Amino acid sequence: MRQKPGTRKSHGEKVVKDIRRATRKQYSAEEKIRIVLDGLKGEDSIAELCRREGIAQSLYYSWSKEFLEAGKKRLAGDTARAATSTEVKDLRREARNLKEVVAEQALELRLLKKSMLGDGGDDE
Repeated sequence: MRQKPGTRKSHGEKVVKDIRRATRKQYSAEEKIRIVLDGLKGEDSIAELCRREGIAQSLYYSWSKEFLEAGKKRLAGDTARAATSTEVKDLRREARNLKEVVAEQALELRLLKKSMLGDGGDDE
């Protein structure tokens, strides 16, 4: 049995697509902000800016929209924001430490109660 030519081609296309996805450049927040601000300055056209940065114009416009919406929310007084990974790690570490303290105090309390009952704490 031979495979259909279309099947082999679709598998090859999938491999190429996976490779492109794996090697796609990831832009940091700072890079995105720099690119959007360069576009807002208006020194170069958006098409030229996108060619120079190697991004699609649609990607630039989505970043620009996100950037402006975030600024609008911030100026409107919406101060809620996503925590950074270091903040999350710090909060998890603090929660773990607090849980340990509570566990130690619960153990001490249990031992004190047992010692009170074992000593015959009822004689007055």
